[in-house]
Amino acid sequence: MKQLIKKRATKQVQLFLLSLLLMMAGVSCQNGTSEKGKVSSQKGNRYDAQIRKLMSKMTLEEKIGQLNMLSGDGAVTGPITNTNVVKEIKEGHVGAMLNCYTASYTRKLMEIAIDSTRLHIPLLFGYDVIHGERTIFPIPLGESCSWDLKLMEKTARIAAIEASAEGVQWTFAPMVDIARDPRWGRVMEGAGEDPWYGSLVAKAKVRGFQGNDLSNDSTILACVKHGVAYGAPIAGRDYNTVDMSMRTLLGVYMPPYHAAVEAGVATAMSAFNDLNGTPCTANSWIWNTMFRKEWGFKGFVVSDYTSINELIPHGVAKNLFDADVLAFNAGVDMDMVGNGYIKNLKKAVEEGLVSEKEIDSSVYRILKAKFELGLFDNPYKYCNEEREKNDTLTPQHLAVAREDARESMVLLKNSDHLLPFSKKIKSIAIIGPLGNDKSDMIGSWSAAGDRNTEPVSLLEGIKNKLGNKVRILYAKGTDIDSHSTEGFAQAVSVAKEADVVLLALGEGDYMTGEASSRANIDLPGNQRELADAVIKANKRTAVVLMNGRPLTISHLNEVAPAILEAWFSGTEAGNAIADVVFGDYNPSGKLTMTFPRCVGQIPIFYSHMNTGRPYSPTNHYTTHYLDCPNTPLYPFGYGLSYTKFQYDSLKVDKKVMTTKDTLRVSVVLKNVGNYDGTEVAQLYIRDMVGSVTRPVKELRGFKRVFLKKGESKKLVFKLTNQDLSFYRKDMTFGSEPGSFEVFVGGNSATQYKTNFVLK
Repeated sequence: MKQLIKKRATKQVQLFLLSLLLMMAGVSCQNGTSEKGKVSSQKGNRYDAQIRKLMSKMTLEEKIGQLNMLSGDGAVTGPITNTNVVKEIKEGHVGAMLNCYTASYTRKLMEIAIDSTRLHIPLLFGYDVIHGERTIFPIPLGESCSWDLKLMEKTARIAAIEASAEGVQWTFAPMVDIARDPRWGRVMEGAGEDPWYGSLVAKAKVRGFQGNDLSNDSTILACVKHGVAYGAPIAGRDYNTVDMSMRTLLGVYMPPYHAAVEAGVATAMSAFNDLNGTPCTANSWIWNTMFRKEWGFKGFVVSDYTSINELIPHGVAKNLFDADVLAFNAGVDMDMVGNGYIKNLKKAVEEGLVSEKEIDSSVYRILKAKFELGLFDNPYKYCNEEREKNDTLTPQHLAVAREDARESMVLLKNSDHLLPFSKKIKSIAIIGPLGNDKSDMIGSWSAAGDRNTEPVSLLEGIKNKLGNKVRILYAKGTDIDSHSTEGFAQAVSVAKEADVVLLALGEGDYMTGEASSRANIDLPGNQRELADAVIKANKRTAVVLMNGRPLTISHLNEVAPAILEAWFSGTEAGNAIADVVFGDYNPSGKLTMTFPRCVGQIPIFYSHMNTGRPYSPTNHYTTHYLDCPNTPLYPFGYGLSYTKFQYDSLKVDKKVMTTKDTLRVSVVLKNVGNYDGTEVAQLYIRDMVGSVTRPVKELRGFKRVFLKKGESKKLVFKLTNQDLSFYRKDMTFGSEPGSFEVFVGGNSATQYKTNFVLK
């Protein structure tokens, strides 16, 4: 990961810190605004002459129209705005549309823009293709637990193929917000708690969506979101205030956004939240200073759904006119569904509050994206009904969805090797509110996915696996959020009849995603009581969890012999779970977000700082709870396998390294169990002494390794000065000489370590 801000001379550092203070005070950075207005900076673009020629013909009203996004009726993702879409398109007031998909629907709207407007500028159609279009993959948090970056890029590529076949040219993904509070419902959209790993996932997703050539018919624009730090709302409540130190912001929450920019992401989205007192949609420091000036971002910025309008209740704008001026001057190019830019920017120009030169710069960026997609050559290239028929829900795509789901699952517990179940059993009971559920399998933000017929339920997956050879029993037991025990008796009866039980518990998909924060993240309703009753009736019960966030399942962990975290794993969920449960696939997933023991531990994450009084069992006056251990239920990086892996011979190739060296860390990994399997070996570092406090561990490497039983392999990790760098006391980015520990193991709790010194 490259540094966010290069080391500066003392005077430059002072200026930088001043800009941070101004940002915290809500002062617009005018240097960033003037930088934004420099259309000439885009001259290297191959479409420059064509864009300039088109813009020379545009009136101010037509330019502002390109900055306006309206919503179609394909999905509801926010407050409904009653706009006459056809009329607005004909009047040249629309540059982009949200929630429009299918080849026929987008073609109809595109025809209006091409045939009924003066300049025939094509529309841009955006949609929330978060984890698949028609073929739905595991939720991003689940998929990140695969630690398979190539597979993540492939699923984004498939999502782009399907979305582009349905008229969509732009996805509002990847969501790269670092999340350390599982109460927040949108943890399901991201890659978890670690910025180093999250940055790698961000790059993989951008590459998958955008490919190597945006003019290719099957590529779409990616949009990194939500800028910035949306994943750290106070109390885990969606849309809430974010307040953090600049060191935490730059070192933890900003890196994945920067990684997406490095990967060439075409667009970015401003977040709903405020940040240290300034709403992100009115924060010039984020967009004009960091994204454009510091990182060289060349794409355009879109607001989140009515986030410009929300500057009024935030309390930084008196009315929509003021909000539009604030947002536009802060660097937000396109207004999503707020209908403010189209009403107010012309007046703002006339009053000298916004310059037309800056509007030209925003229009240039939007037109550039449309040219790069090839829309001016063929506006209907994404409206191909034959492609829509042939390129969605294909057997090949479904096979990848099944593979992705298998790799995403995390085995949390497996006492006495209960799993995998033998296919020689005579009977199996599927019990629980999610046992025969199809709709919830694909999770929240599932784009155009069919909830009713395409998803494979757990019961269907088991039937597909076992056929008529095994007696399959089923009882629902209870509803997801019910307190009725009416179905308990049948569930217990069925459990007693069966050789083994699969108990399907978890959340409804409506409990995660946007506006779906939960104060209590235990199993909803009376599922815990159902688990107690079923497990008491049959000790050979394996729990399958389906959920969109880490849950506080300490009690379940005590009573259940085996627990498989399956997440909301998509269209092929039931088949994939059956593959894992019956041993056709050995689980290899590792958690990318810590599971707390109880809500009182939140926020909880592995890379915390130490304190002056670290916990000691022999000293009461150290940091601890009276009623709960400090440690999590399951740590970051944790996940079991049906086999067992052993780490040995940990070494560094030099005990002293310089800032120009590459340190090689080697370890021997051996499969000492009875199954072939894949291990995700992880490397962590600890900087022992710094000018500011340093985390107790930081992830800096991993390898996904398949080993046959009895096989061993030497793994070699590389560390450079970049891996040892951080924001120092003076806020410059770099390393400091001193001692380091390096840890290698199967999760972040590993204590297998060696050490070295940086000179």
